[in-house]
Amino acid sequence: MSNARTPDHPIDPQFTERWSPRAFADKPVTHEQVLTVLEAARWAPSGSNLQPWRFFYGVRGEPEFDTLLSLLVPFNEGWARNAGALMIIASVTSYDGTRPIRTHSFDAGSAFMSLSLQAHAMGLVAHGMAGVEYDKVPLVLGMPDNLQVEAAVAIGYQGDAASLPDALRQRETPSQRVPLDELVFKGRFKGEIKAPV
Repeated sequence: MSNARTPDHPIDPQFTERWSPRAFADKPVTHEQVLTVLEAARWAPSGSNLQPWRFFYGVRGEPEFDTLLSLLVPFNEGWARNAGALMIIASVTSYDGTRPIRTHSFDAGSAFMSLSLQAHAMGLVAHGMAGVEYDKVPLVLGMPDNLQVEAAVAIGYQGDAASLPDALRQRETPSQRVPLDELVFKGRFKGEIKAPV
């Protein structure tokens, strides 16, 4: 598939080449591959080096995968069942119960980007999802109170868009980005906040 994304300023191609397809090939992903992308996530930066990210994973064909699949909203469950592996990303909100980690979500997002770029470097794709049963996840996975569910991730080999339902097939292309001048302010805020089109 051709990638017509063009940055406004020169950047490494890994950033425009990486995207989040929903079509997955029927090709297994190994535990070693999953652990490699998680190793990349482990080296992400974090505030005060607190490393508040936590990951739960399952490989397709094993019970853990089915458990994680059941924690997605039905829309995501429909296409993510074809992924080679699924993950839930959570973050530690406090280690001692009194001092909050203000950047726990920010840091977990940094770890997701690291695993996503590592997956891309390995010829895999990673698709992050907010469509998760947030109230159900902690109960099913036995999470302590100081873990906050952030998102789910589907990982695997990119498949044929024809395998998707019509509505998703039409969206199966790398997305563009809002122009930089709408996202960046030199000093004070100017303009208005608009949702991407």
